[in-house]
Amino acid sequence: MDIKENMEVVDANDQHVGIVQSVDGNRINLVKTDALDPRHSCVDTSQVTAVDGNKVRIAEKVSAITTRAFVSVVSTDSHGKDAD
Repeated sequence: MDIKENMEVVDANDQHVGIVQSVDGNRINLVKTDALDPRHSCVDTSQVTAVDGNKVRIAEKVSAITTRAFVSVVSTDSHGKDAD
């Protein structure tokens, strides 16, 4: 796979996930200001299903990514502990 800086990362439904900032081993780092979840601004290359032109396609759907981000925010307090 030839993944390069500034390529768009899209999910299984062709929804925007982020823009490639760099590739470090098996990690695709996304531009933090453009990532769906800035706290988790990377994608493992094992998630990549294809590279088409300027798009990197991943297996996961945006709904799974945004749900994970939302749940992690509402289920923890400011110290990272479960909220009651």
